[in-house]
Amino acid sequence: MADRRPHRETLLQHLAQAGWHVAQGEEHIYKQEALIAELDRDGHDATDARALLQIMRDTQALHREDVKRILTALKG
Repeated sequence: MADRRPHRETLLQHLAQAGWHVAQGEEHIYKQEALIAELDRDGHDATDARALLQIMRDTQALHREDVKRILTALKG
């Protein structure tokens, strides 16, 4: 039976990509939080912006889980 685990090089490539997603996600979240603060400060409705921020945070959690999963696979 063939070993179906990804090769180490493939996992390292996936880890790099997942790390990039986490970094990009942090930047997007920071910008969205700043936008919400500006909307609030200027008296605008930020309901949709807050909903989008929650989606960004949920997505970021998935990216972080990807990193953990790949790190676990690299250890095993």
